[in-house]
Amino acid sequence: MNQFSKRLIVTAIIGTTACFVNAQSKSDLYKYVKPIIGTQKMGHTYPGATVPFGMVQLSPDTDTLSYEDNGKYNKDVYRYCAGYQYDDPTIVGFSHTHYSGTGHSDLGDFLVMPTVGKVQLNPGTATQPESGYRSKYSHQNEVAEANYYKVKLDDDGVLAELTTSASVGFHQYTFPKSKEANIILDLMHGIYNYDNKNVWTYVRVVNDSLVTGYRQTNGWAKNRKVYFAMSFSKPFKSYGAKDFTKKEVYKGFWAKFDQTRNFPEMAARQIRMYFNFDTEEAEKVKIKFAISSVSSDNALMNMQAEIPGWDFNQVKQQGQQLWNKELQKIEVKTKKTEDAINFYTAMYHAFLSPTVYMDVNNQYMGLDQKVHEAKGFKNYTTFSLWDTYRTLHPFFNIVQPQRNSDMVKSMLAHFDQSALPMLPVWSNSANDTWCMSGYHSVSVIADAIIKGNFNGDINKALAACVATANQRNYEGIGDYIDKGYVPSDKNRTAVSNTLEYAYDDWCIAQLAKKAGNTEVYNTFIKRSENWRNVYDTSIGFMRPRLSDGTFRKNFDVLETEGQGFIEGNAWNYSLYVPQNPGALIQTMGGDKKFIPHLDSLFTMDLPDAFFAHTEDITREGIIGNYVHGNEPAHHVAYLYNYTSQPWKTQKTVRMILGKQYHNGPDGLGGNDDCGQMSAWYILSSLGFYPMAPASDRYDLGSPAVLNATINLENGKQFIVEAKNQSDKNVYVKQVLLNGKVLDRLYIIHSEITDGGQLTFVMASVPNKKSR
Repeated sequence: MNQFSKRLIVTAIIGTTACFVNAQSKSDLYKYVKPIIGTQKMGHTYPGATVPFGMVQLSPDTDTLSYEDNGKYNKDVYRYCAGYQYDDPTIVGFSHTHYSGTGHSDLGDFLVMPTVGKVQLNPGTATQPESGYRSKYSHQNEVAEANYYKVKLDDDGVLAELTTSASVGFHQYTFPKSKEANIILDLMHGIYNYDNKNVWTYVRVVNDSLVTGYRQTNGWAKNRKVYFAMSFSKPFKSYGAKDFTKKEVYKGFWAKFDQTRNFPEMAARQIRMYFNFDTEEAEKVKIKFAISSVSSDNALMNMQAEIPGWDFNQVKQQGQQLWNKELQKIEVKTKKTEDAINFYTAMYHAFLSPTVYMDVNNQYMGLDQKVHEAKGFKNYTTFSLWDTYRTLHPFFNIVQPQRNSDMVKSMLAHFDQSALPMLPVWSNSANDTWCMSGYHSVSVIADAIIKGNFNGDINKALAACVATANQRNYEGIGDYIDKGYVPSDKNRTAVSNTLEYAYDDWCIAQLAKKAGNTEVYNTFIKRSENWRNVYDTSIGFMRPRLSDGTFRKNFDVLETEGQGFIEGNAWNYSLYVPQNPGALIQTMGGDKKFIPHLDSLFTMDLPDAFFAHTEDITREGIIGNYVHGNEPAHHVAYLYNYTSQPWKTQKTVRMILGKQYHNGPDGLGGNDDCGQMSAWYILSSLGFYPMAPASDRYDLGSPAVLNATINLENGKQFIVEAKNQSDKNVYVKQVLLNGKVLDRLYIIHSEITDGGQLTFVMASVPNKKSR
């Protein structure tokens, strides 16, 4: 059976009724994953192949825009945070490292592209792909599945197929008959690239089927080195390279050799290579491409351990079974097939990162540029913490507790290796990018410990949190400690920094309480109330405050740029006190004023002019003035639970689920941000949400599933059931926990991990007597 016929059958299977969603075999859950969701507009996801939390993300890149344009930031490059944009007509090649859903970028290491004909060592342009090695393609000839990507490259008639193991990308290229079949290896290529991003590149041709080397880059991660080993399934008949480095005064005496053809060693900043083959009609040339942060020998060791043979389909199937194992953690029944696709694609996106960052011998490169061995834990990187502390890591504490514990240990190892020292803020590949605000590692650490998912030294973890929170020279923390707020005349995101520090300090207080450290608890529970210092009672909003204690005069509560907030406006950020929502509501005037205020957030109009200069916010992610496509207000729909009208949480959550998520390539209303948007979808669909991580409490909402079984790591099951579920029945008439009526609007973590059943009785009208 050909691949096209198989795809038709899969499409037919997934296109059936809701009953079939529940009956689908556990081994087939990966068929509900649609990696193409989020690849258009603002989702910034990639469609390529990877395994859960894999170190390699082998995916197509569709353009080569530079981060720099005439000495300034090129705004167009923002579309390429994941390397791929659905609307683009050409593919440049397939690189091995990608971020999923981020609003800034790096990576795109080691691009590989098959071609036929005369070798061209430049990528060409989108309008003239024939001028380089890129190719036109059609979505009709493109397949994206969990751990499998396939596309026909139209210009040369090559069929490209990709799959992976944890640290190895496996390419399979089906060529036409040719004496000029080529594989291009572009070591200059990168995402968010610019001329001087490559610090150094080294390549060694070991024999006629093995190439090794490394490249060091200076990008978002300032000092990043990636080693590789590249193995071909058949010997290449010849090879060559070109150094694109700008001419320098001194280049040594290497000119004695012709380094452009069949020369076994290259060292320069900018290198592209090619490898020539003779191919028969429909002959497959396969490549195994392994990476390591430590050495080329370790990369080769990873390859030999993970993919010893050349059976492409076996590796693909093994990876898809790894996905099934992870997807089986939650088995759902949905009313519509589209909802099952959204749910399992959200789980897929949630399990892409953080990424494993160590070799099969447990070695990894540390922040101190020394080789370390992960002892007793698996080391991870790619911590997009400003986003993921909110929902992704709390979600992991339910379905991935062991992994999340290892992630906490990875953060503490980062602290030990840091010169400052500090816990990670936004870390990748033995670097901290220092992107976004807050010190949200403390939220992830406290949440894991309080929920019983960490077996390390609690006091050591607390000390690392306190040291990070007291790093006075980091983004206004000194002033925050002294004044109780970050002055806006010293910091452009002073208000959001103050609010986020206050929440993080509350997390430290909860951790200190758990550890029995009263002194630290008292210090940080007091600091957690610093949000009050930037609330202006005269206007009812958080507002920038100057060093002299006065509020800034020129201020617009709708504007998202230059008002003291990071990626948001006063309307959204003024609701950011997740650690004490009751106090916030009272401060804003109690139910009488707060409820109409919150209502208007979802119904008012935010004109485009107010977010025109903020690239992370677009119309697709906005409902009224509520910005779901960005994270700071992700908890806001659940604030109604702290008022006399909790049924509005139920209605609003279901409204957001319906408007911000769908099955198309533009099916995400904003950056997925390493799984945060997807984790919000998952937990909200299940009917509960972590208002304030570092608490063991989950606020109840309105489930969108018919039922779901969460298969916990401890062997128990927690079942969610929604009776009378429908698109109209969005209100909760009654909640039962293990058959007994629940007289509160939340459940606690142990009630999930102990196993049991949470039953929602749904209705088309609100239960206004319930609290």
